[in-house]
Amino acid sequence: MLDSLFYVFSAITLLAALVMVLNPNAVGAAMAMIVSFVATAALFVLLEAYFLAIIQILVYAGAVMVLFLFIIMLLDVDKSEQAFPRDKMTLIGSFVGFALLAVLVVSAFNGAHLPETELLSVIENPTGSTAGIPFTTSAKSFGYSLFSKYMLPFQLVGFLLLAAMLGVIVISKKQESTEA
Repeated sequence: MLDSLFYVFSAITLLAALVMVLNPNAVGAAMAMIVSFVATAALFVLLEAYFLAIIQILVYAGAVMVLFLFIIMLLDVDKSEQAFPRDKMTLIGSFVGFALLAVLVVSAFNGAHLPETELLSVIENPTGSTAGIPFTTSAKSFGYSLFSKYMLPFQLVGFLLLAAMLGVIVISKKQESTEA
């Protein structure tokens, strides 16, 4: 039963992501992204990671998608523009993206980089014992590991989101003509 649900939600996630990438309408693509986020949350429920599923729905399918739709409507995308411009930078970016995807797929199926399957403790005492907060699926241990072991990646994601927000502000600002 769980295997069939996994395949159903995985197929929904992949199809919604494909529709999102190929949809020329920005609002339709954002709606497909919401479907993909909800199906990903369902996969988290199947993994019994209920906290991550709720966060996925609240943060990504809720707040981030409202922000995306606001930005889409703020930019006021012109319908006469070509949906997929073909210039040098687009082709170079596509090539680099597909090369990174190929490297990711090859390294994912290489068994040398897979994480350990057993749960490890987060804190080690100086005596070598593993007392403290054990790494479980609780929100407390998730937050502790996020703000201790993974603090640098967490801050980098924050800076990337700040850069994206500033980029949207610069793009959406209308250029005033200086004709006198």
